[in-house]
Amino acid sequence: MKYSDNIEEVAALQPDYLGFIFYEDSARNFDESSIPEIPSSIKKTGVFVNAEINFVIEKVTTLGLQAVQLHGHESPEYCDTLRHTQYILDDVLLKKPEIIKVFSIKDSFNFEELKPYETVCDYFLFDTKGKLPGGNGYTFDWNVLNDYPSTKPFFLSGGIGPNQVEDVKKFIESPASKYCYALDVNSKFEIEPGLKNIELLKEFIKSLSFRK
Repeated sequence: MKYSDNIEEVAALQPDYLGFIFYEDSARNFDESSIPEIPSSIKKTGVFVNAEINFVIEKVTTLGLQAVQLHGHESPEYCDTLRHTQYILDDVLLKKPEIIKVFSIKDSFNFEELKPYETVCDYFLFDTKGKLPGGNGYTFDWNVLNDYPSTKPFFLSGGIGPNQVEDVKKFIESPASKYCYALDVNSKFEIEPGLKNIELLKEFIKSLSFRK
């Protein structure tokens, strides 16, 4: 998310998470000093790519982020540091953010890579391997997740859009989705980077029968 009015419009659809990218090389980079008021039920999520850890801590603290999505080559030790940091604003101890570690997949994936992260993050996120750290706009082979060896809940990401409704439904009904916690949608619902098409989002939610 990037633009105030659009943030409020998307928040009105009551997603569980709203993402804000803090990565200068991204066309969606969020460089505002504050986030518009949104319902407390929505977790404000900061997306970072190989950022200095103090930069992440500062954004969590000053913007009240409730989740952190790590989209680079952050180590297990990096994740562990974020988990054990005390986040304090105006002498108030803030709740620690959820840690979401991203892994990129194309046609295959070595699930051994997950093991060092099992105890230092709350969720995994599987995205499509591409030229960019994220937002490449196309899906990976979800059948790869049939071999998912963990019980940790994960986010499914990577080019999910209006044309994938039937594919998403099939995935949700398959054994591979057993630990799928959330769908992460982005570029396929954009008018331009950071600006979401509200009508497309409404149709997508309705098509998947998330809400009546």
